[in-house]
Amino acid sequence: MSKKTTGLSRRTFIKGSAAAVAIPMFVPSTVFGANDKINVAWVGFGNMGWGDVNNVARHGTNIVALADVNQKILDRGTNKFKGAKAYKDYRIMLKEQCKNIDAVGVGTPDHTHFGVAYMAMSMKKHIYVQKPLAHSLWEIRTLLELAKKHDLVTQMGNQGHSFEGARLVKEWYQAGLIGEVKEVITWTDRPKGGWGFNGQVQTAFPKADPTPEGMDWDLWVGPCEKKVPFSKRFHPTTWRPWWDFGCGGLGDIGCHTIDTPYWAMDLGNPTRVEVEMHDKPNNLHTPNGSVVDYKFPARGKQPAVSLKWYEGPTIPKAPKGYDYPIRRGGGLIMVGTDGGICHDGMRPNSPRLYSKVKWEDYKSKANESKRVPKTLPRVKNGIQGDWIQAIRDGKKACSDFSYSAPLAEVIVLGTLAIRTGKAVDWDGKNQKVSGNDAAAELIKIPARKGWRPEDLV
Repeated sequence: MSKKTTGLSRRTFIKGSAAAVAIPMFVPSTVFGANDKINVAWVGFGNMGWGDVNNVARHGTNIVALADVNQKILDRGTNKFKGAKAYKDYRIMLKEQCKNIDAVGVGTPDHTHFGVAYMAMSMKKHIYVQKPLAHSLWEIRTLLELAKKHDLVTQMGNQGHSFEGARLVKEWYQAGLIGEVKEVITWTDRPKGGWGFNGQVQTAFPKADPTPEGMDWDLWVGPCEKKVPFSKRFHPTTWRPWWDFGCGGLGDIGCHTIDTPYWAMDLGNPTRVEVEMHDKPNNLHTPNGSVVDYKFPARGKQPAVSLKWYEGPTIPKAPKGYDYPIRRGGGLIMVGTDGGICHDGMRPNSPRLYSKVKWEDYKSKANESKRVPKTLPRVKNGIQGDWIQAIRDGKKACSDFSYSAPLAEVIVLGTLAIRTGKAVDWDGKNQKVSGNDAAAELIKIPARKGWRPEDLV
């Protein structure tokens, strides 16, 4: 943040608090004036994180500190963001830069999301975390509680939630355009193919490859208690299929494709998650071809919903009345009693109604006056810009943890069913699994010393 603020500088704010000596201070969003720059630290920017930090930089911010375990990535960051201080260990960065930063972004692999976010949020820093938010149900719930406790501006990086298409789907559904919905179908080509996947299911960790120069592999492994050697099968892009580091195809794409119907229909917590395995369960590496069936209870006048998730190479059959092709890459179909809503791909870029006749009729010039009005607020400047504007305005971001944490819980629940090959009964209120002891053991994943919550604050 720049030195001049709305009646209060950062230096004055921090100095004026006796607690600042012992406790990292939080500069509230009301301090930011229209021209003040928000100081951001970013952790992990090899792939998705690089796009995130660049987008954040375009919206009234200073990138003041960067952390990545790979020196080549760090060099790219500091070459772009002149003056940003570089660190390999985010724990050191957050401790040294606490008084200089207002917000923190996280673009690391899934298994390290929690540690960065927990430490930054405990310091009362606003937070942006790539999907699927965290690696376990306990971690997700803990971050949600921390966000509430400190009244932080939070955002999960499921970009599609900021799209126009997501709002159209919700408006169409709520207007009753397709009648009641009791069935939702979602699918992806992952883990059989797609970015970060190759469909080659593994049953043991690979042999060690030479660690790249400048890479701190121990920091990359982070909280994982297992001894894992460096391998090109993990890094830089193929860590997602490994349960110790990622959340499989569901964790990668589910926060996009399931997001839209979950939000549109206010689905909340499922009570049961069933699974159909087209490959053997594998507690090390995600298998291919799983079908997850989420059972959501009735919500007021809305009926119970079965939401099915198909992972590649398994693809769904078209429901009755659906007259578009089922594209292998992925998509969504909300099956209504009067037609339905659908889109191709992982995100709601181009939602439409089905049947084709229904869609053409809705779009026709003659029916323009009968179209559903746009009642939901639109998101400007993408999901990253929305987060920065929310910090400035002191408001909730579009995928604030109050929404995205429950969505992420749904995603991780599905991974437990895939991982164990058995159904999961879920008590969301009390965060308890029944009927699947192996899944219950995975609600909280242990962390090694140095990476546990008590070690980070």
